[in-house]
Amino acid sequence: MKLLLLEDDPILGEGLRDFLRAEGHTVDWAQRLLDARCMASEPYDALLVDWQLPDGSGLEWVRTLRRQHDSRPILMLTARDLLKDRITGLESGADDYLVKPFEPEELVARLHAVHRRAAGVPSGRRRLGDIDIDLQARSVWLRPRGGDGSADRVELTAREWQLLEALVNRAGRIVEKATLEALVGGEGSAQSNVIEVHIANLRRKLGRSLIETVRGLGYRIPVDG
Repeated sequence: MKLLLLEDDPILGEGLRDFLRAEGHTVDWAQRLLDARCMASEPYDALLVDWQLPDGSGLEWVRTLRRQHDSRPILMLTARDLLKDRITGLESGADDYLVKPFEPEELVARLHAVHRRAAGVPSGRRRLGDIDIDLQARSVWLRPRGGDGSADRVELTAREWQLLEALVNRAGRIVEKATLEALVGGEGSAQSNVIEVHIANLRRKLGRSLIETVRGLGYRIPVDG
């Protein structure tokens, strides 16, 4: 996933950013509300928002985003541990509320949970034709055609997985090449064929029919796989 982390504490922010990147996510870290507002137009899959910031309230920003019909998953990260604070955070539009200090593994688990709910997926598993995808375990299996025999696990590189995850989470929708570039790490124009290379590798490993090219627009995974 591509994540926006808004956290003013330099030690905590750096630690969370590095942990999430090690888990395979793309993370942009902002330490001020002003910076986060400028960055929020990027195609983030989820926002991780601190409540109290040097230049404003993360909670008020969450309220503003919801008034603007921004439906992306939002996790509040805060030291406020009173019941009334948790209720306020959730009623203001946050999808989950994590009290500091917390273990980064719990943050990742909650992040996956809210993202599944937002996508309307009760679990992290998807079946697309002969392919089984576990978004939570970050694993892919290819079943023999006709359903005979056991499925074989397919090894993907980190970039291939990020690209597949981005398309699966938007199944049925056309995803522009520029959006995919941002989601998998923001490769620039000097490497304009990088996405095409990753798409070709995914088709080679998982079958050509999995990903459609919509000429002049982008790529799409059909809803019916």
